Amino acid sequence: MKTTVAILLSLATLASSSAFAQSKTRAEVYQELIQAQQDGRDFVTDTSYPDVNPIFAHQLAQRQQAQLAQRQAGSQQAGVAASPAN
Repeated sequence: MKTTVAILLSLATLASSSAFAQSKTRAEVYQELIQAQQDGRDFVTDTSYPDVNPIFAHQLAQRQQAQLAQRQAGSQQAGVAASPAN
């Protein structure tokens, strides 16, 4: 009887521990963190969820403007590099 209980308990422990296993690698989680920071989701707090905390709204706007300017500068440089030289 005790052996059966011990076996069942062991099987239950193994089954429950595999339920908590995640299929993401550290690199995937790190990329998600970087993407969240770029999207401004790191400015969302417990009290402001799902919106950006008003305290950080100005910082987020500045970050988004800087990213937009950087993308535009990158696309202009790519256009110049792609144009044929005379």
